[in-house]
Amino acid sequence: MHVEPHHTADELAARIRGERSAKVARRLTAVRLALLGQTPEQVGPQVLLSARQVRTWITRYNARGPGGLLDLEGRGRKGPLTAQQQQALNRRVLAGPTQADGVCTLRGEDVRRILEKEFGVLRGLQAVYNLLHRLGLEPSRPRPRHPKGDPASQEAFQKSYPTSSPGSRRPAPARRSRCGSRTRPGSASRGR
Repeated sequence: MHVEPHHTADELAARIRGERSAKVARRLTAVRLALLGQTPEQVGPQVLLSARQVRTWITRYNARGPGGLLDLEGRGRKGPLTAQQQQALNRRVLAGPTQADGVCTLRGEDVRRILEKEFGVLRGLQAVYNLLHRLGLEPSRPRPRHPKGDPASQEAFQKSYPTSSPGSRRPAPARRSRCGSRTRPGSASRGR
């Protein structure tokens, strides 16, 4: 199969070594092996691709060079929010809760409610967490505090509480066998 001479085999080998993406490195390796004269049927098993996939990647390399071996953008389902809406949500979450939210910190369920009320987007809780993660936001997990807890009495308790627990009792000695046959003392508790 013909391979356009965008790069020599040595240049491709250097690009393969420097490539961070395993997929792209595999595709570059397929192109390099084809450039060295191997057929797609010979190249496929070496790079864990089918012969048809090898032909596809070589065709894309011939048309666009090494950039043709990258995955194309625009695949997959579009997100629920536009880029502007994502920025607005990011600002809204970073600003913190408002008086109308009625909470002291925004949880995933609160962000879900904000998405529905302010953006008209209804999503499940896991989808909300995934969206927040894509925006670079992580949920805050504050240490739980009881609303009726008294910090002074808690501190006094921590100071007066012993640092170690009392020791456990020694195990009781093993009983003698009740089966009627004579056994040595202590052998009845041994496992088989």
